[in-house]
Amino acid sequence: MSRFDRLQRRVDKRERLLEGRYEQVQERKQVLVKSWREAWTPGRIVVAGLAAGFFMGRAEPVKIAVKSGNLMQIISLVSGLFAGAGAQEAADQAGQAAGQAGHAARAADQAAGSARAAERSAA
Repeated sequence: MSRFDRLQRRVDKRERLLEGRYEQVQERKQVLVKSWREAWTPGRIVVAGLAAGFFMGRAEPVKIAVKSGNLMQIISLVSGLFAGAGAQEAADQAGQAAGQAGHAARAADQAAGSARAAERSAA
């Protein structure tokens, strides 16, 4: 066995290890996102909204903004924040799909390379 073959096996082993770790990270990320969403029950959302409303009502800059007529700007800012969170979730899902497609493409490339090598050795 040549030195190049040993290096090639080591690289393949490390790539498989890296892919396995990447899959573990993705699975743990999905569990975290799921548990985060499950933690936000309707009651907790209402309590968080009431608390945020109370603190916003007590803040002096908000009172000044309301008096000067900038209330619509604040409302549009908050609605944009919620819309951005929805867009981020969609982008995360698209990224996961792209990652899975990349893994499938690499696996197909490896299988094709193995098939070519088998054909060469058989000929």
